[in-house]
Amino acid sequence: MAQRGIREYDGKRLMKKYLKDYTGIPYEGNLVLVGPETNLEKLPDEHPWLLEKKLVVKPDQLFGKRGKHGLVLLNADFEGAKQFIQERRGKEVTVGRTTGILTHFLIEEFVPHDQKDEHYIAIRTFREHDSIYFSTEGGVDIEANWDKVIEIQVPVLEPEKMDIEARLPESLGEDRAGLAKFIKGLYDFFVDLHFTYLEINPFVIKNGKVIPLDLVARLDDTAAFEVGRKWGDIEFPPAFGMKLSPEEEYIKSLDEKSGASLKLTILNPDGRVWTMVAGGGASVIYADTIVDLGYGKELANYGEYSGNPTTDETYEYAKTILDLMTRKKEAGGKVLIIGGGIANFTDVAKTFTGIIQALKEYRDRLIENRVRIYVRRGGPNYQEGLRQMRELGETLGVPIEVYGPETHMTAVVPMALEALKKEVD
Repeated sequence: MAQRGIREYDGKRLMKKYLKDYTGIPYEGNLVLVGPETNLEKLPDEHPWLLEKKLVVKPDQLFGKRGKHGLVLLNADFEGAKQFIQERRGKEVTVGRTTGILTHFLIEEFVPHDQKDEHYIAIRTFREHDSIYFSTEGGVDIEANWDKVIEIQVPVLEPEKMDIEARLPESLGEDRAGLAKFIKGLYDFFVDLHFTYLEINPFVIKNGKVIPLDLVARLDDTAAFEVGRKWGDIEFPPAFGMKLSPEEEYIKSLDEKSGASLKLTILNPDGRVWTMVAGGGASVIYADTIVDLGYGKELANYGEYSGNPTTDETYEYAKTILDLMTRKKEAGGKVLIIGGGIANFTDVAKTFTGIIQALKEYRDRLIENRVRIYVRRGGPNYQEGLRQMRELGETLGVPIEVYGPETHMTAVVPMALEALKKEVD
Protein backbone atom coordinates (compact mmCIF):
# COMPACT_ATOMS: atom_id res chain seq x y z
CA MET A 1 0.00 0.00 0.00
CA ALA A 2 1.37 3.42 -1.02
CA GLN A 3 -0.41 6.22 0.81
CA ARG A 4 -0.49 9.35 -1.33
CA GLY A 5 -1.94 12.69 -0.32
CA ILE A 6 -4.56 14.29 -2.53
CA ARG A 7 -5.80 17.86 -2.74
CA GLU A 8 -8.71 18.99 -0.60
CA TYR A 9 -10.47 19.79 -3.86
CA ASP A 10 -10.26 16.17 -5.03
CA GLY A 11 -11.38 14.80 -1.66
CA LYS A 12 -14.45 17.02 -1.70
CA ARG A 13 -15.05 16.29 -5.38
CA LEU A 14 -15.27 12.57 -4.55
CA MET A 15 -17.59 13.31 -1.64
CA LYS A 16 -19.81 15.41 -3.88
CA LYS A 17 -20.06 12.60 -6.42
CA TYR A 18 -20.49 9.57 -4.17
CA LEU A 19 -21.26 10.46 -0.56
CA LYS A 20 -25.06 10.40 -0.88
CA ASP A 21 -24.90 6.84 -2.24
CA TYR A 22 -23.33 5.72 1.04
CA THR A 23 -24.87 7.96 3.69
CA GLY A 24 -28.13 9.20 2.21
CA ILE A 25 -26.91 12.72 3.03
CA PRO A 26 -25.63 14.73 0.07
CA TYR A 27 -22.74 17.13 -0.15
CA GLU A 28 -23.65 19.69 -2.79
CA GLY A 29 -20.95 22.28 -2.30
CA ASN A 30 -19.71 24.43 -5.15
CA LEU A 31 -15.93 24.30 -5.52
CA VAL A 32 -13.24 25.01 -8.08
CA LEU A 33 -9.47 24.48 -8.18
CA VAL A 34 -7.26 27.37 -9.31
CA GLY A 35 -3.84 26.43 -10.67
CA PRO A 36 -0.82 28.41 -11.89
CA GLU A 37 -2.27 28.81 -15.39
CA THR A 38 -5.91 29.43 -14.44
CA ASN A 39 -7.32 32.58 -16.02
CA LEU A 40 -9.18 34.20 -13.12
CA GLU A 41 -10.99 36.66 -15.37
CA LYS A 42 -12.66 33.87 -17.35
CA LEU A 43 -13.38 31.60 -14.38
CA PRO A 44 -16.95 32.89 -13.80
CA ASP A 45 -17.86 32.01 -17.39
CA GLU A 46 -17.44 28.34 -16.49
CA HIS A 47 -18.62 28.67 -12.87
CA PRO A 48 -21.36 31.36 -12.69
CA TRP A 49 -21.92 30.70 -8.97
CA LEU A 50 -18.66 32.53 -8.28
CA LEU A 51 -20.51 35.79 -8.91
CA GLU A 52 -23.60 34.72 -6.98
CA LYS A 53 -22.25 33.28 -3.74
CA LYS A 54 -20.05 34.36 -0.87
CA LEU A 55 -16.74 32.52 -1.09
CA VAL A 56 -13.96 30.84 0.87
CA VAL A 57 -10.43 30.83 -0.59
CA LYS A 58 -7.37 28.91 0.66
CA PRO A 59 -4.21 27.26 -0.70
CA ASP A 60 -4.66 23.60 -1.63
CA GLN A 61 -1.17 22.11 -1.41
CA LEU A 62 -1.12 19.42 1.28
CA PHE A 63 -0.33 21.58 4.29
CA GLY A 64 -2.43 22.55 7.30
CA LYS A 65 -2.73 25.43 9.76
CA ARG A 66 -3.72 27.68 6.85
CA GLY A 67 -6.02 29.81 8.98
CA LYS A 68 -3.36 30.34 11.62
CA HIS A 69 -0.97 31.57 8.91
CA GLY A 70 -3.43 34.06 7.45
CA LEU A 71 -3.97 31.99 4.32
CA VAL A 72 -7.76 31.62 4.46
CA LEU A 73 -10.20 34.23 3.15
CA LEU A 74 -13.79 33.95 4.37
CA ASN A 75 -17.11 35.43 3.27
CA ALA A 76 -15.64 37.18 0.23
CA ASP A 77 -17.08 38.17 -3.13
CA PHE A 78 -15.35 37.12 -6.33
CA GLU A 79 -13.38 40.36 -6.65
CA GLY A 80 -12.00 39.84 -3.16
CA ALA A 81 -11.21 36.19 -3.90
CA LYS A 82 -9.45 37.13 -7.12
CA GLN A 83 -7.34 39.76 -5.39
CA PHE A 84 -6.45 37.31 -2.58
CA ILE A 85 -5.15 34.77 -5.11
CA GLN A 86 -3.36 37.32 -7.30
CA GLU A 87 -1.45 38.67 -4.30
CA ARG A 88 -0.27 35.18 -3.29
CA ARG A 89 -0.07 32.97 -6.37
CA GLY A 90 3.56 32.32 -7.28
CA LYS A 91 4.78 33.78 -3.99
CA GLU A 92 7.01 32.03 -1.47
CA VAL A 93 5.65 31.45 2.03
CA THR A 94 6.93 29.65 5.12
CA VAL A 95 4.58 27.38 7.03
CA GLY A 96 6.19 26.04 10.18
CA ARG A 97 9.66 24.99 9.06
CA THR A 98 8.73 24.46 5.42
CA THR A 99 9.09 27.06 2.69
CA GLY A 100 7.42 26.68 -0.67
CA ILE A 101 5.68 28.43 -3.55
CA LEU A 102 1.90 28.88 -3.53
CA THR A 103 0.54 27.51 -6.80
CA HIS A 104 -2.93 26.06 -6.20
CA PHE A 105 -5.98 27.48 -4.46
CA LEU A 106 -9.41 26.11 -3.61
CA ILE A 107 -12.43 28.39 -4.02
CA GLU A 108 -15.67 27.13 -2.55
CA GLU A 109 -18.99 28.44 -1.39
CA PHE A 110 -19.04 30.06 2.05
CA VAL A 111 -21.75 28.50 4.23
CA PRO A 112 -22.67 30.34 7.45
CA HIS A 113 -23.08 28.00 10.42
CA ASP A 114 -23.05 27.93 14.19
CA GLN A 115 -19.68 27.00 15.67
CA LYS A 116 -21.36 24.78 18.27
CA ASP A 117 -22.52 22.50 15.42
CA GLU A 118 -18.98 21.79 14.24
CA HIS A 119 -17.99 18.10 14.51
CA TYR A 120 -14.72 16.28 13.94
CA ILE A 121 -14.25 12.95 12.20
CA ALA A 122 -11.22 11.06 10.93
CA ILE A 123 -10.72 7.53 9.62
CA ARG A 124 -7.31 5.90 9.50
CA THR A 125 -6.06 2.52 8.29
CA PHE A 126 -3.79 0.36 10.43
CA ARG A 127 -2.44 -3.13 9.76
CA GLU A 128 -4.95 -5.01 11.92
CA HIS A 129 -7.87 -2.58 12.02
CA ASP A 130 -9.26 0.74 10.91
CA SER A 131 -9.94 3.48 13.45
CA ILE A 132 -12.74 6.03 13.37
CA TYR A 133 -12.18 9.16 15.49
CA PHE A 134 -15.13 11.39 16.33
CA SER A 135 -15.83 14.44 18.46
CA THR A 136 -18.81 16.76 18.82
CA GLU A 137 -16.34 19.61 19.29
CA GLY A 138 -14.46 20.03 16.02
CA GLY A 139 -12.48 23.00 14.76
CA VAL A 140 -9.02 24.48 14.99
CA ASP A 141 -8.55 23.51 18.64
CA ILE A 142 -9.20 19.78 18.16
CA GLU A 143 -5.67 18.85 19.21
CA ALA A 144 -6.04 20.72 22.50
CA ASN A 145 -9.33 18.90 23.09
CA TRP A 146 -8.21 15.45 22.03
CA ASP A 147 -9.43 13.98 25.32
CA LYS A 148 -12.97 14.54 24.00
CA VAL A 149 -12.35 12.46 20.86
CA ILE A 150 -13.68 8.90 20.90
CA GLU A 151 -12.00 6.10 18.93
CA ILE A 152 -13.98 3.28 17.36
CA GLN A 153 -11.82 0.41 16.13
CA VAL A 154 -13.14 -1.54 13.15
CA PRO A 155 -11.77 -5.08 12.62
CA VAL A 156 -10.71 -5.23 8.98
CA LEU A 157 -12.22 -8.67 8.41
CA GLU A 158 -15.33 -8.14 10.58
CA PRO A 159 -16.56 -4.55 10.08
CA GLU A 160 -20.10 -5.59 10.95
CA LYS A 161 -19.02 -5.94 14.58
CA MET A 162 -18.57 -2.20 15.09
CA ASP A 163 -21.32 -0.54 17.12
CA ILE A 164 -21.05 3.15 16.33
CA GLU A 165 -24.23 4.41 17.96
CA ALA A 166 -23.34 2.86 21.32
CA ARG A 167 -20.07 4.80 21.35
CA LEU A 168 -21.54 8.20 20.52
CA PRO A 169 -22.23 10.69 23.33
CA GLU A 170 -25.75 10.52 24.75
CA SER A 171 -25.78 14.32 24.68
CA LEU A 172 -26.50 14.06 20.94
CA GLY A 173 -30.03 13.03 21.84
CA GLU A 174 -32.28 12.32 18.88
CA ASP A 175 -29.43 13.10 16.47
CA ARG A 176 -27.46 10.11 17.72
CA ALA A 177 -28.94 7.44 15.42
CA GLY A 178 -28.76 9.63 12.33
CA LEU A 179 -25.16 10.56 13.02
CA ALA A 180 -24.24 6.89 13.55
CA LYS A 181 -25.77 6.06 10.16
CA PHE A 182 -23.78 8.87 8.56
CA ILE A 183 -20.50 7.70 10.13
CA LYS A 184 -21.14 4.10 9.00
CA GLY A 185 -21.82 5.32 5.45
CA LEU A 186 -18.73 7.52 5.49
CA TYR A 187 -16.67 4.51 6.54
CA ASP A 188 -18.07 2.46 3.64
CA PHE A 189 -17.22 5.35 1.30
CA PHE A 190 -13.69 5.37 2.76
CA VAL A 191 -13.22 1.64 2.18
CA ASP A 192 -14.78 1.39 -1.28
CA LEU A 193 -12.75 4.28 -2.71
CA HIS A 194 -9.55 3.00 -1.08
CA PHE A 195 -8.78 5.91 1.18
CA THR A 196 -6.06 5.27 3.74
CA TYR A 197 -6.69 8.47 5.70
CA LEU A 198 -9.63 10.86 5.73
CA GLU A 199 -10.02 13.74 8.17
CA ILE A 200 -12.89 16.24 8.02
CA ASN A 201 -12.44 18.99 10.56
CA PRO A 202 -14.86 20.43 11.04
CA PHE A 203 -18.01 19.23 9.35
CA VAL A 204 -21.59 20.35 9.86
CA ILE A 205 -24.86 18.64 8.99
CA LYS A 206 -27.31 21.40 8.11
CA ASN A 207 -30.74 21.24 6.48
CA GLY A 208 -30.23 17.57 5.65
CA LYS A 209 -26.90 18.16 3.93
CA VAL A 210 -23.31 17.62 5.04
CA ILE A 211 -20.86 20.52 4.85
CA PRO A 212 -17.18 19.49 5.05
CA LEU A 213 -15.40 22.72 5.93
CA ASP A 214 -11.84 21.41 5.90
CA LEU A 215 -10.56 18.07 4.60
CA VAL A 216 -7.30 16.10 4.51
CA ALA A 217 -7.10 12.81 2.63
CA ARG A 218 -4.76 10.14 1.33
CA LEU A 219 -5.48 7.32 -1.13
CA ASP A 220 -3.86 3.95 -1.73
CA ASP A 221 -2.41 4.66 -5.17
CA THR A 222 -1.88 0.95 -5.87
CA ALA A 223 -5.69 0.63 -6.08
CA ALA A 224 -5.84 2.77 -9.22
CA PHE A 225 -6.46 -0.30 -11.40
CA GLU A 226 -9.55 -1.12 -9.33
CA VAL A 227 -11.14 2.26 -8.63
CA GLY A 228 -9.30 4.60 -10.98
CA ARG A 229 -12.47 5.23 -12.97
CA LYS A 230 -14.29 6.30 -9.83
CA TRP A 231 -11.44 8.59 -8.82
CA GLY A 232 -11.47 10.26 -12.21
CA ASP A 233 -8.67 12.68 -13.04
CA ILE A 234 -6.93 12.42 -9.66
CA GLU A 235 -3.62 14.10 -8.89
CA PHE A 236 -1.03 13.11 -6.30
CA PRO A 237 0.84 16.39 -5.82
CA PRO A 238 4.26 16.57 -4.14
CA ALA A 239 4.41 17.66 -0.52
CA PHE A 240 4.46 21.40 0.01
CA GLY A 241 7.98 22.75 -0.31
CA MET A 242 9.24 19.65 -2.07
CA LYS A 243 11.11 20.60 -5.23
CA LEU A 244 11.45 17.99 -7.94
CA SER A 245 14.87 17.40 -9.43
CA PRO A 246 15.26 17.74 -13.22
CA GLU A 247 15.25 13.94 -13.48
CA GLU A 248 12.08 13.61 -11.41
CA GLU A 249 10.48 16.33 -13.53
CA TYR A 250 11.48 14.46 -16.68
CA ILE A 251 9.95 11.17 -15.53
CA LYS A 252 6.85 13.06 -14.42
CA SER A 253 6.55 14.53 -17.92
CA LEU A 254 6.88 11.06 -19.46
CA ASP A 255 4.22 9.75 -17.11
CA GLU A 256 1.80 12.53 -18.05
CA LYS A 257 2.15 11.72 -21.74
CA SER A 258 1.86 7.95 -21.32
CA GLY A 259 -0.98 5.54 -20.72
CA ALA A 260 1.46 3.61 -18.54
CA SER A 261 2.74 4.60 -15.09
CA LEU A 262 6.28 5.94 -14.66
CA LYS A 263 7.28 7.24 -11.23
CA LEU A 264 10.62 8.29 -9.72
CA THR A 265 11.60 9.84 -6.41
CA ILE A 266 15.25 10.40 -5.49
CA LEU A 267 15.81 9.58 -1.82
CA ASN A 268 19.60 9.67 -1.58
CA PRO A 269 21.63 10.38 -4.73
CA ASP A 270 24.73 9.05 -2.95
CA GLY A 271 23.01 5.79 -2.00
CA ARG A 272 24.46 2.47 -3.09
CA VAL A 273 21.19 0.54 -3.49
CA TRP A 274 19.20 1.45 -6.60
CA THR A 275 15.97 -0.09 -7.80
CA MET A 276 14.11 -0.36 -11.09
CA VAL A 277 10.85 -1.99 -10.05
CA ALA A 278 7.81 -2.95 -12.11
CA GLY A 279 4.52 -2.29 -10.31
CA GLY A 280 3.36 0.11 -7.62
CA GLY A 281 2.72 -2.61 -5.05
CA ALA A 282 6.05 -4.29 -5.81
CA SER A 283 7.89 -0.98 -5.39
CA VAL A 284 6.56 -0.71 -1.84
CA ILE A 285 7.51 -4.30 -1.03
CA TYR A 286 11.06 -3.92 -2.36
CA ALA A 287 11.60 -0.62 -0.53
CA ASP A 288 10.23 -2.09 2.71
CA THR A 289 12.47 -5.14 2.38
CA ILE A 290 15.59 -3.02 1.84
CA VAL A 291 14.72 -0.92 4.90
CA ASP A 292 13.86 -3.97 7.02
CA LEU A 293 17.29 -5.43 6.23
CA GLY A 294 18.99 -2.32 7.57
CA TYR A 295 19.87 -0.51 4.34
CA GLY A 296 17.30 2.28 4.42
CA LYS A 297 19.99 4.97 4.45
CA GLU A 298 21.58 3.41 1.35
CA LEU A 299 18.31 3.29 -0.62
CA ALA A 300 18.85 5.78 -3.41
CA ASN A 301 15.48 5.93 -5.14
CA TYR A 302 11.84 4.90 -5.06
CA GLY A 303 9.54 4.48 -8.01
CA GLU A 304 7.97 2.12 -10.48
CA TYR A 305 7.14 1.45 -14.09
CA SER A 306 3.91 -0.39 -14.88
CA GLY A 307 0.89 -0.46 -17.15
CA ASN A 308 2.78 -1.98 -20.11
CA PRO A 309 5.03 0.96 -21.04
CA THR A 310 6.57 0.96 -24.51
CA THR A 311 10.15 -0.06 -25.16
CA ASP A 312 11.09 3.58 -25.71
CA GLU A 313 9.41 4.68 -22.48
CA THR A 314 11.17 1.97 -20.50
CA TYR A 315 14.48 2.90 -22.14
CA GLU A 316 14.06 6.55 -21.12
CA TYR A 317 13.10 5.51 -17.58
CA ALA A 318 16.07 3.13 -17.25
CA LYS A 319 18.50 5.60 -18.78
CA THR A 320 17.47 8.26 -16.25
CA ILE A 321 18.13 5.94 -13.31
CA LEU A 322 21.44 4.68 -14.71
CA ASP A 323 22.64 8.23 -15.32
CA LEU A 324 21.84 9.17 -11.72
CA MET A 325 23.46 6.11 -10.15
CA THR A 326 26.74 6.38 -12.10
CA ARG A 327 27.50 10.06 -11.51
CA LYS A 328 29.51 9.52 -8.35
CA LYS A 329 31.67 6.57 -7.38
CA GLU A 330 31.14 5.08 -3.93
CA ALA A 331 33.53 2.87 -1.99
CA GLY A 332 32.30 -0.69 -2.14
CA GLY A 333 30.42 -0.27 -5.41
CA LYS A 334 26.66 -0.26 -5.95
CA VAL A 335 23.81 -2.64 -6.71
CA LEU A 336 20.87 -2.29 -9.08
CA ILE A 337 17.79 -4.41 -8.38
CA ILE A 338 15.58 -4.86 -11.44
CA GLY A 339 12.60 -6.45 -9.75
CA GLY A 340 8.90 -6.99 -9.90
CA GLY A 341 6.13 -9.48 -9.30
CA ILE A 342 4.44 -11.58 -11.97
CA ALA A 343 2.95 -9.10 -14.42
CA ASN A 344 -0.66 -9.40 -15.55
CA PHE A 345 -0.32 -7.72 -18.93
CA THR A 346 3.01 -5.87 -19.07
CA ASP A 347 5.17 -7.48 -21.78
CA VAL A 348 8.36 -8.34 -19.88
CA ALA A 349 10.43 -8.93 -23.02
CA LYS A 350 9.37 -5.57 -24.48
CA THR A 351 10.25 -3.61 -21.33
CA PHE A 352 13.51 -5.54 -20.88
CA THR A 353 14.49 -4.60 -24.43
CA GLY A 354 14.40 -0.95 -23.36
CA ILE A 355 16.29 -1.63 -20.15
CA ILE A 356 18.96 -3.66 -21.98
CA GLN A 357 19.43 -0.85 -24.49
CA ALA A 358 20.08 1.58 -21.61
CA LEU A 359 22.44 -0.87 -19.84
CA LYS A 360 24.52 -1.21 -23.01
CA GLU A 361 24.70 2.55 -23.39
CA TYR A 362 25.95 2.97 -19.79
CA ARG A 363 28.27 -0.06 -19.85
CA ASP A 364 31.51 1.83 -19.17
CA ARG A 365 30.05 3.91 -16.36
CA LEU A 366 28.49 0.82 -14.76
CA ILE A 367 31.90 -0.91 -14.78
CA GLU A 368 33.62 2.19 -13.35
CA ASN A 369 31.09 2.30 -10.52
CA ARG A 370 31.47 -1.46 -9.80
CA VAL A 371 27.76 -2.04 -10.21
CA ARG A 372 26.25 -5.49 -9.70
CA ILE A 373 22.78 -6.17 -11.12
CA TYR A 374 20.13 -8.53 -9.73
CA VAL A 375 17.05 -9.33 -11.82
CA ARG A 376 13.80 -11.02 -10.78
CA ARG A 377 10.71 -10.95 -12.99
CA GLY A 378 7.72 -12.93 -14.22
CA GLY A 379 4.75 -12.35 -16.49
CA PRO A 380 3.96 -12.33 -20.23
CA ASN A 381 7.03 -13.21 -22.32
CA TYR A 382 9.21 -13.34 -19.21
CA GLN A 383 11.23 -16.31 -20.54
CA GLU A 384 12.35 -14.28 -23.53
CA GLY A 385 13.08 -11.24 -21.39
CA LEU A 386 15.16 -13.24 -18.91
CA ARG A 387 17.00 -14.99 -21.77
CA GLN A 388 17.98 -11.62 -23.22
CA MET A 389 19.14 -10.41 -19.82
CA ARG A 390 21.27 -13.53 -19.26
CA GLU A 391 22.89 -13.11 -22.66
CA LEU A 392 23.64 -9.51 -21.80
CA GLY A 393 25.37 -10.64 -18.61
CA GLU A 394 27.77 -12.74 -20.68
CA THR A 395 28.96 -9.80 -22.78
CA LEU A 396 28.39 -6.59 -20.83
CA GLY A 397 31.25 -6.94 -18.37
CA VAL A 398 28.89 -6.16 -15.49
CA PRO A 399 27.86 -8.98 -13.09
CA ILE A 400 24.17 -9.81 -13.69
CA GLU A 401 22.23 -12.49 -11.80
CA VAL A 402 18.85 -13.37 -13.33
CA TYR A 403 15.90 -15.11 -11.64
CA GLY A 404 12.35 -15.90 -12.71
CA PRO A 405 9.04 -16.44 -10.89
CA GLU A 406 10.32 -19.67 -9.32
CA THR A 407 12.32 -17.38 -7.00
CA HIS A 408 10.52 -15.42 -4.29
CA MET A 409 9.89 -11.84 -5.40
CA THR A 410 12.25 -10.19 -2.91
CA ALA A 411 14.80 -13.01 -2.63
CA VAL A 412 17.24 -11.00 -4.74
CA VAL A 413 17.30 -8.20 -2.17
CA PRO A 414 19.40 -10.01 0.49
CA MET A 415 21.63 -11.33 -2.30
CA ALA A 416 22.33 -7.78 -3.46
CA LEU A 417 22.86 -6.43 0.03
CA GLU A 418 25.19 -9.29 0.92
CA ALA A 419 27.25 -8.44 -2.15
CA LEU A 420 27.53 -4.84 -0.96
CA LYS A 421 28.60 -6.02 2.46
CA LYS A 422 31.32 -8.25 1.00
CA GLU A 423 32.63 -5.38 -1.12
CA VAL A 424 33.05 -3.23 2.01
CA ASP A 425 34.58 -6.06 4.04
